[in-house]
Amino acid sequence: MTTERIIAIMLPVNSTAGIQNATEDEVCENWREIHHLVFHLANVCFALGLVIPTMLSLHMIFLRASLCLGCSFFILWASLYRCALDIMIWNSTFLVINFMHFIYLVYKKRPIKIEKELKGIYHKMFEPLHVPPEQFKRLTGQFCNIQTLQKGQPYAVEDKTSVDDRLSILLRGKMKVSYRGHFLHNIYPNAYIDSPEFRSTEMDRGEKFQVSITADDNCVYLCWSRERLTYFLEAEPYLYEIFKYLIGKDITNKLYSLNDPTLSDKVLLALDMVFLLADQPPKN
Repeated sequence: MTTERIIAIMLPVNSTAGIQNATEDEVCENWREIHHLVFHLANVCFALGLVIPTMLSLHMIFLRASLCLGCSFFILWASLYRCALDIMIWNSTFLVINFMHFIYLVYKKRPIKIEKELKGIYHKMFEPLHVPPEQFKRLTGQFCNIQTLQKGQPYAVEDKTSVDDRLSILLRGKMKVSYRGHFLHNIYPNAYIDSPEFRSTEMDRGEKFQVSITADDNCVYLCWSRERLTYFLEAEPYLYEIFKYLIGKDITNKLYSLNDPTLSDKVLLALDMVFLLADQPPKN
C-alpha cells in the first residue's frame, strides 16, 4: 500500500486534497525570478569570510568584517527590495553581535607601547622567547619601578642587605660585584643584578647578600618587589618558566665570568646549587 493511499485512508477528504495541492505546488516547474544583486553580494561576503585560511594571523578579524558586510547587504536587501521585516531584524541582530566581536579583536591587535627604557630588555631577553608585548607590559606595569644609582653607590652590601625584598635587571650603566674586597665580575645592561641570591633563597628566606654590588657608572635598573612578583608569576605559568630559564642562564654567565677563585666555601656551594637549578628554555 502506497504512502498516499495510507494518508488518504487516515485523513479526511479535505485534508487529503490539501496535501495533494501542496505536493503539486512544491514541484519547481517555473523558477522564481533571480533576487536583486544586493542579495548575492551578501552571500558572496559570507562565502569569502568562510574561505579565509586559518593560518592567516588576522583571519578572525577578516571573518568578522566579512560577516558584518554580509549582514549589512542583507539588511539593505530586506528593507529596500524584499520588504521583509523579520529578515531585517535578524540580520540587524547578527550585525551588532559580529561588529562587537570585530571591535574587540581589533582592540586586542592594537600596538602595545613599551616604555623607551624597557625596549632593550624586551627585545634582547623576552621577545626571543615569544613573550607577547601585552604580557610583558603587564609584567612591568605593576609592582615594579625604575630606579637609579649614582657611581659608587651600593646596590647591596655583603652580610647586611636582605635578599628577600627585590629582584632587579640592569638597564643602563655597569655594576661590579666583589667579595670581601676582591673583585669578582661586572654586571652589564640586560642582565639580572641579583639572580644567584633570588634562586638560592627561594626556599629559605631571611638570608643576606654574600657579596657587595656597587654601581661602577651611573646606573638605571628595573626593580620588582620580590613577594608581589612571586604571586604574579604563580598566576602566569609561561612567564614563570621564562623567569626560571632567564635566571638560570644569567647565573651560568656569572659563574663563567668569575674573576677571583678565592670565594668562601659557603658562596661556592650556593652558586653551585643555583647553577644546577638552571633550567632549559621553556617551550611555547
